[in-house]
Amino acid sequence: MPLVGSGELVAEARASGRGVAAFNVITLEHAEAIAAGAEAAGVPAILQISENAVRFHGGRLAPVAAAAAAVARASGASLALHLDHVESPGLLRAAPEAGFGSVMFDASKLPYDRNVAATAEAVRFGRAHGMWVEAELGRIGGKPGDGEPGDGESGEARGTLDAHAPGVRTDPAEAAAYVAATGVDALAVAVGSSHAMTERTAVLDHALIGELREAVPVPLVLHGSSGVPDGELRRAVAAGMTKINVGTALNTAFTGAVRAYLAQDARTVDPRRYLLPAREAMAQTVAAFLKVVGG
Repeated sequence: MPLVGSGELVAEARASGRGVAAFNVITLEHAEAIAAGAEAAGVPAILQISENAVRFHGGRLAPVAAAAAAVARASGASLALHLDHVESPGLLRAAPEAGFGSVMFDASKLPYDRNVAATAEAVRFGRAHGMWVEAELGRIGGKPGDGEPGDGESGEARGTLDAHAPGVRTDPAEAAAYVAATGVDALAVAVGSSHAMTERTAVLDHALIGELREAVPVPLVLHGSSGVPDGELRRAVAAGMTKINVGTALNTAFTGAVRAYLAQDARTVDPRRYLLPAREAMAQTVAAFLKVVGG
């Protein structure tokens, strides 16, 4: 099927009171697993490639984007291609030519005024190139380098931020002002989830989600959803979350399957032997999340 715009999938989900899950692509097997999981669940999904994943692929956006897009087009599911957590202006400018119809521009590590200025510029670029633009306000945390503010001119953070630290959650009034000042199409907010969680123990602030939904006119995005239990995800969607980002859960499934295979057959040297169960484990994880979020 032809690629669908992320904005279109998010708008459709929001209008029907559902969520749409966005899964991070690192390898070709990730993309194939997302497509297979979406087909099995009969639910649309978003394939997203982060700046970190591009860096892993030698800083070359075009090859990994082309591979993910080809997998999506060959699928029978309704799939979109999204560029995630972009901090580099150069990578942002490369997005349209690489086939992306949407991007998450992440200036959340910057002080508020600089976040607004940088994001507004990214939105202007996106509008000029037909891209739907997501941004982040608040501090979701969980990754190295997103902790305490740095000392240099960049103001970038260092360390790892606790999702429950004082002052990190998104303020509804500030979120409304931020959306008005930047013109973003969707807003990722900090409500208790955290990136890179390998256990599903996060407890979300559902009252805050409801307040943000009332204050902000654009769809809300939940990052760090791998660590959120099914019941919490259902409540989050009901309270107002629309785009649900999942990354670490796929990697957990992938790595667990590889470890299990090699524990039984430590002599194998053909990667296809262990990549097959790894891909299947990721596809099952994708389907499970899709049924919770958008089923």
